[in-house]
Amino acid sequence: MGGAEQNTRSIMRRLAAWALILAWGLTLSVRADDALVRATNLQADARDAARRQVPILIMYSSEHCHFCARVKREYLIPMHRDRAYRKRVIIREIDIGSTHPLTGFDGKPTTEGAFAAASKVFMVPTVKVYDTRGNETGEPLVGLLTPDYYFGYLEAVIDEGLRKVRAR
Repeated sequence: MGGAEQNTRSIMRRLAAWALILAWGLTLSVRADDALVRATNLQADARDAARRQVPILIMYSSEHCHFCARVKREYLIPMHRDRAYRKRVIIREIDIGSTHPLTGFDGKPTTEGAFAAASKVFMVPTVKVYDTRGNETGEPLVGLLTPDYYFGYLEAVIDEGLRKVRAR
């Protein structure tokens, strides 16, 4: 085997390794983006929330919003995966520009975008917490705010929602 042939094989192995690394990385990023559950039936979610005595957190997002991706990746997806949070809150996502069908808290059919507009959500990311009847439990988190404190802000709105749901 000549030096040129060995060099070509070495380059091919490196390219194959980089292709595998890239494919693996893309798989991880796709899984991370898909980790939040899209809202499809808020009335059913509210029944589940009432049974579990927890609030419902809805993240309103947009497909091309990099701040939304960051909030999901750094805060909400880890919360969603954490068993302790599953005992404290139901987390859903709504795309404000989507025409995907959605059943509202009142049981009426709508779309994600129409529900967001009716909820007066026009900026993303927006996080709202609802009680088991579909009432907001406090002020929404609009924007990313200060990233260093964002986790604390999320904790505070979840705690407020829990207090209101469990006070009934």
